[in-house]
Order: sequence, then structure tokens, then C-alpha cells
Amino acid sequence: MAKKRSGGGLTGTQQAAKFLGVSVLSGAVLAGIALPAAGALGLAAKGTVEGFDEIPSNLKTPPLSQRTTILDSEGGLIATVYSRDRKVVPLEKISPYMQKAIVAIEDSRFYEHGAIDLKGVLRAINRNAQSGGVAQGASTLTQQYVKNVFVEEAGDDPEKVAQATQQTIGRKVRELKYAIQVEEELGKKKILENYLNITFFGQQAYGIEAASQRYFSKPAAQLDLGEAAMMAGLVQSPSRYDPINDLQEATKRRNIVLQRMADVKDISQAEADRAKAKPIKLKVKTPRNGCITAVDGSGFFCDYVRKTILNDPVFGKTAEERQKLWNLGGLTIRTTLDPRAQAAANEAAIAKIYKDDPVAAAVVQVQPGTGKILSMGQSRPYGLDQKQHQTTLNLSVGSKMGGTTYGFQVGSTFKPITAAAALEKGLSPAQTFDDPWKIKIPEKDYTRCDGKPAGYATWEVGNEVESEKGLYDMTSALGKSINTYFAKLEQMAGLCETITMAKNVGYERELGKKVQELPSITLGAQESTPLDMAAAYATFANRGIYCVPVAIESIKAANGDKLNVPQTSCKRAMSDRTADTINQMLKGVVEDGTGTKAGLSDRDNAGKTGTTNDRKDAWFVGYTPNLSTAVWVGDDIGEKKSMYDIRIGGQVYDKVCGGCLPGPIWRIAMTGALDAGETPSFAPISVPRGDKPKQPENGPNKPKKPGDNKPAGNKPGDTKPPADLFPGISIPDDLFGGNGRGNGRGGNH
Repeated sequence: MAKKRSGGGLTGTQQAAKFLGVSVLSGAVLAGIALPAAGALGLAAKGTVEGFDEIPSNLKTPPLSQRTTILDSEGGLIATVYSRDRKVVPLEKISPYMQKAIVAIEDSRFYEHGAIDLKGVLRAINRNAQSGGVAQGASTLTQQYVKNVFVEEAGDDPEKVAQATQQTIGRKVRELKYAIQVEEELGKKKILENYLNITFFGQQAYGIEAASQRYFSKPAAQLDLGEAAMMAGLVQSPSRYDPINDLQEATKRRNIVLQRMADVKDISQAEADRAKAKPIKLKVKTPRNGCITAVDGSGFFCDYVRKTILNDPVFGKTAEERQKLWNLGGLTIRTTLDPRAQAAANEAAIAKIYKDDPVAAAVVQVQPGTGKILSMGQSRPYGLDQKQHQTTLNLSVGSKMGGTTYGFQVGSTFKPITAAAALEKGLSPAQTFDDPWKIKIPEKDYTRCDGKPAGYATWEVGNEVESEKGLYDMTSALGKSINTYFAKLEQMAGLCETITMAKNVGYERELGKKVQELPSITLGAQESTPLDMAAAYATFANRGIYCVPVAIESIKAANGDKLNVPQTSCKRAMSDRTADTINQMLKGVVEDGTGTKAGLSDRDNAGKTGTTNDRKDAWFVGYTPNLSTAVWVGDDIGEKKSMYDIRIGGQVYDKVCGGCLPGPIWRIAMTGALDAGETPSFAPISVPRGDKPKQPENGPNKPKKPGDNKPAGNKPGDTKPPADLFPGISIPDDLFGGNGRGNGRGGNH
């Protein structure tokens, strides 16, 4: 056992012996960094004795960055994503020609020496001394592997890469120690396997498998002698010997490798000569990396999956950990994307709106009861080329997940949420109001959740056209989208209760903005996203149970381990009776209301149109018992335009409405996604009706143009209810005095 001094360090004799050992290694260091030998030995030895113990004893070999494969729910490929295009393969799946070629040209004595090739060191020192400069290096295959590990560990950080490749004595000594360790722990075959998997072969290909696919469109196991020699020749300088850019230079280099293989007796001279005589025949496979290559317009969904991994704590506590996981890759991600639904959503998004139109469409579908996102489609293709009207902005989601800053005002698609809050409070669908087409309500008549008035101004509410006045119950008000009705209904149901219901069904605002307790929320004045609205309506389809949207079913790491993924959580947002009642009332929207152009004739379906102030946003959100779909149309570039007198998809619209453009898009998406043989029905329920609503002044056979109620002018209307408006219903005397919880000022959408 070595004797130590009282201070714990080595004795002088032991230090001298250690110094001598390191000094011997210094020649290898100098040869490895291709420095002239003369006069440099003293510099190499100086300071090395006291610094050697500081080098970490364990080589940290990072897992190799590989390509990630993103699959749909049936196992079909959506896209391949990578920071390093690499697929790690075992040595037995690499052509024996490739194994021999790389050893012959890079380290022909690989199987004879240890981590350091002393003959090679002496030869390199001699050559460098004779030339008076850089003539030859002597790094072994093992040393090259260790260096590549450091480069791999540095990732794409330029500073770390520079540190990993700097030509210094300290780095070479560290590499030497690690190389010795690697030789002891891994053995020759494993070192060769690792080397072939980590090495860069040019054309964005890392590792022999990816390189073989890139240049020859075949697995590494099938490389023949000439192909293997060409690949081995690339390692020294992938850009110089790139056969795609300089076939002549690549051929010369290949022939050098073939001759070297003959010289070391790996092949016969005749074999080498025959291989040299053959031209290099490339079969180049163009790299396909990233969500831009996703099939059926699923690039936006692909990017949503990426954002999920980068943002969800289940994949790492910190953003750095999650980014490292994504960059490392090697994942096989099975997603919730349904290929049939995706094809239908993509078709629907582009069927009525061209990619170069002044407005865009977003289509997103969610499965009731599971929260699975089945599709995401847009009228503008996914990509970075603005000249081709491409975009990476995901219109279905918020900014955190790659979408818009705040989302979009949802217009009248919010009204069913108010209706649900009213039903939960015990109000009847037969509840009627008889009002003029414009009314005024004091904001103080709406109470926030903290018990304070929503405001002290007067809220002016109007329907879209003057004929929309008179008596409406909840069913007819939803069907015709009567703003004045829902302003009154929210007053009775309570603003706080309405806000709570919205939160229960996943209605959220982006960037951490809280839902404002303002009365205008009942008309959709606040923003949300198509995905959130599809999930909210899925709650009705699922008989009152809300499920958080999810995009990932499972993830398998490169080593086969299964990773945890975000799980949907489902909770009851309303009673099944409330949801069933909403379903029956919203059936009327597509049967004889504002959404007739969207209705499906072969199955139970329900939905709601929505149009915001100045027609800057148009919506249709609807569902069957087994599929919920939200469609949004609007300006996605710059300041939002009003959609009046506008040409979209080759058709001129005097005014865009939820029923006349998003509705037909919804119909296309639903028809394509749903199985004709599977037609579940909504739970039957009797929905009581109020007094027969009055016919509009233009008569029952002359309906207004399809669309939702938008806010009308700001002139005051009569807010006083008739004396006996609700037969058979007991109403508190102070009901219209303002004790209902409410909202405040804001757009009436």
C-alpha cells in the first residue's frame, strides 16, 4: 500500500514516480494535439503532477441525442424531430465492412494497443519533429470517442463546444485518463459500437445508421465494401469529402480507405481494386426534421406535443430539465391524434378558406369523456415561409402552447354556459322575458363573488336586429341567440355562479389573466381558445363531466423505459340533468336556429354559433355524444379586421356570421371524422317551454339572415318586466331590483 505523508498527500518519492508517468504521457498529448515535439516536453510536464488528482475519476458518458418519433393514436407516423439525427444501433446491426473500414483508416492497431498507442505516439513525434510543424497526430479510436463524448455533452452551446474542442494540454491529459478508464470498463467492441454511433458523418447525420440512410437509403447493416469505405473516409473531414457536394474528392478518399484495408489485410488487394473501379452510387434521402414535415396538416398538433413536453412539470421540474429531455430525444411518443379526424379537420379548414385569404380558420376536436385531442387543423399551412402564407402560430391554443397572446372573444358561444348556471340554480328552461330589442341594466344589479357590485354604470344591451323583441324562453333564446334574454338570465342566475360555471368547464383566459367579473361575459366579451371551447362543450356531451384536454397517450425512452405523461382529470361541472337539458336546447340551434347550415341530418348533434363585436370573430362550437368540435374564423395577422363585404374562399360575404361560415366548416369536419355506423343519441329529457314566443315583425317565413346576435346600438331600452311574465313561477319581488349576481361593463358579444 502506498505510504502517505501526515497531511494525507503522497510522499515525495510517490509524487516523483507519478510525475514521471505523466511526463511519459505528455508525448502522447503533444502528438494528439499535433504540436512539434522539440522543446515542448517540459511545458507538458510542468504543473501536471499537482493537477492530476483534480481530474474526476468517472467518465460521464451522456446518452446520445437521437431522433424522436411522434405517432398518432394508431401508430402512424406524424413527424420525426431531432436536434441530432441519430439512431443508435448495436454492433451486430452494423456491416462488418464498416467496422473494418473505420478501424483501418482511423486506428489500424486498435485491437493491439490500450488507450494509448505508444508506437503511434513515437511515430507522430518523429514525423512532427522532422517536418518542424504539424504532420501527424496519434489519437486512438478510444481517444477520439472520448473527445466526441465531450462534444456531445456540450450540445448546441457554442461556449461549451469550444471548451470541449480546445487544443490544450489540460484537455488532452483529461481525455487520456478517461480513455484509459473507457478501455478498462467497456472493452474494444463496445468502444467501437459507441464510436460508430456518436461520430458525425456530415449532412446532419450523426451515427452510422442515420448516415447510411442519408447517403444510401439503407440500414447500416446492409452497407457493402465500397459504401462502407466511403463512409469511413468521411470522418476525417465530413465537409471536404462530402459525396453530395464533391463526388470526385469523396471517391479519392474512399479509395484511400480501400487501399488501407488491403494494406492491413482486412481485404485482398483484388477486392480493393474491384471496389475502387466502381463509381459511388448515392441514393440520397432528404432529411425530414421537425413538425414542418407532419402529415395531413398536423404540424400544429405536433408543435403542441413539443410544447407540452417543454412546459409540463411531469417531464421535469425546471424548464432546463425539460429542454434537455427534448433535445436528448430518442423518444417514441404515441399521441391522441386520430388520423381520420385529423384528415377531416384539415380538409374542413381549407375547404371554405384559402391560405392567402385575409382571414384564417382553426378547427380542433376533443373526445368527450377522455379529453383526448383528436385533431388540430388550420387554413394556413404550418411553416416559416410567409411568402407561401405559412405560419407556426397555433390558432387553437394560447401563447404558452404556441398560440395567440390572449385567444379570441367567444361571442354567443358563451351563452350555453350561462344557461347551465341558471339551470343549476334551479331556474326553469321555461323562464321567459318579454323585452324590446334594446335594454339598459344597472351594473350594480350584478354582484361579484366578493359580494360587491360589478360596477355603477349602466349596461346597454341590444339584439342584432329590431325585430328581435318580445317573448322568449331559454330554448328559443338560445336558438335565435337573443342578447337581451341572456343579460336578464345572467342577472337571475348570478354573475358569480356564471363565472364559476365557466371555470368548471375549463373556460380560461391566457397569460394568467383572470376571468373578469363583468356582466358582458354572458355575451362572450372575454377571450378563450378554440381548444378550451371544444373541451367546454364536450362537458355537455359527456353529461356534465369536464375532462382536461390531453395530447399524449404514452412515451417510451430510447432505452425502452416508459415515461410518465400528463393524465386527464375529469370532474363533474354540472348535473347530468342540466347537461341533458342543454343538449336538447342546443339541438334546436342546428335544427331551426342560427346554426341550421351546420346541422347533421344522420345523428343527434347540437351546437351554438358566435359572432363578436364588429364581426371580428366568428365561431361555431358543436358536438355529438362522442365528438366535440370548435371552429373559429377571423383575422390572424396584425390588427383584427371586421368581416364585412369580404371575399373568403372565393365567395363574397356581406357579413360573416357563425352560422354561415364556421358552421359549414364544422359540418365538413364532423362528417369526415365520425363513423357513419356509430350514431349515439343524447339522453332523452323533456324540456319545458314558456309561453309561445312572439313572431318577429317580418313574419315566421321571413327570418333574418343567418347569424348570431351581435350587440346593437347604445340607446336605452325598456328594462321593466311585464306584470305577469312567468305563469306558474313564483318570482321574488326584488328580483329585478338587482339582487342577482352580475357582470360589469364590456363589449356585448
